[in-house]
Amino acid sequence: MKKRVLITVVIVSVLGLLIVGGLFVYQKFFEHESDKDNEANVINNITEANVTQPVKKEPVNTSLLFTGDVLLSEYVLSNYNSKGIEGVVSSPLRDKMVNADFTMVNEEFPFSTRGTKAPDKQYTFRVDPKYISIFKELGIDAVGIANNHVLDFGKEALEDTFTTLNNSQIPFSGAGHNLEEAGKLVTYEKGGKKVGVIAASRVIPVVEWNVRNSQPGVFTAYDPTDLCNKIREAKKTCDFVYVMIHWGTEHTDKLEDYQKSIGHQLIDAGADSVIGAHPHVVQGIEKYNDKLIFYSLGNFIFNQNIERTFALNINYDNENMKPEYSLIPAKASGATTREMTSDEANSLYSYLNSISSNVTIDGGGKVL
Repeated sequence: MKKRVLITVVIVSVLGLLIVGGLFVYQKFFEHESDKDNEANVINNITEANVTQPVKKEPVNTSLLFTGDVLLSEYVLSNYNSKGIEGVVSSPLRDKMVNADFTMVNEEFPFSTRGTKAPDKQYTFRVDPKYISIFKELGIDAVGIANNHVLDFGKEALEDTFTTLNNSQIPFSGAGHNLEEAGKLVTYEKGGKKVGVIAASRVIPVVEWNVRNSQPGVFTAYDPTDLCNKIREAKKTCDFVYVMIHWGTEHTDKLEDYQKSIGHQLIDAGADSVIGAHPHVVQGIEKYNDKLIFYSLGNFIFNQNIERTFALNINYDNENMKPEYSLIPAKASGATTREMTSDEANSLYSYLNSISSNVTIDGGGKVL
């Protein structure tokens, strides 16, 4: 009897231990599964709520626009007074000037009503400072004033030009109170990249216009040493450096030997492109050491008629930093500058291809 009771007790004890053990295992199993679920929820929450997905940056594009000679002649001012800014530059072309990030022109005159006319000079120009409004309406961001007309009415008129441009917050290069100021850099920055432009002239009527000889005066390039030094200095802080230079012989597309010589020296000094004016007509384009020299863009705004000219458009994105150069073909009649028609543009491209070296202008105006 006792033996049977003992066996029963042992069996019941074993069964109890088995049941308790089973319950413990069961509990741990579900605790583990619950922990897995919690971990999954945490991971989901991190993925969905706490992790910022990287946003791809859109490339920052920069557009620069340069033109040749601009003179607000009596014909141009008459149009402006009667028709407004569309009498000076047609709306589609003006839009391109305004919408460019940076637009710079060669100002072929002083802004002033004062001064004494230069003696023994065939053409002398001077424009009332109130017409700075034209520059503002055209979206002009900077000007080059290194040329053979900025001192047509002497130092008083040049001083007035400085004042007019400064008051209108239009920076300038190419003339100043001393050599340092005359050769100063005009700069533009976008997307962390910096562009610098220097203006100089290889054409002045008398040596007294040279800022080295009389001050204020013009930054000259008869000896390009000063200009080359300015380029090297500018390259230390700028991603691109452009030179606007007044040079050549008027009314011909034939280049002077010195234009090629100086142009090459400026590229060798670090200029990314050289942009010429003064001949009043377009001249050829040359690729030298993989950089472009535009020998003359021609008149852009001047007297009544301009047979052919172009604005130079430079585009690059701030990542690959490889500029693309293209032409905006234009002409003027009745003192209003407008874009060329397709046929007129093709004629310009064909003409430029015939007088250019190592480049091709395609049907869209791109310089290759």
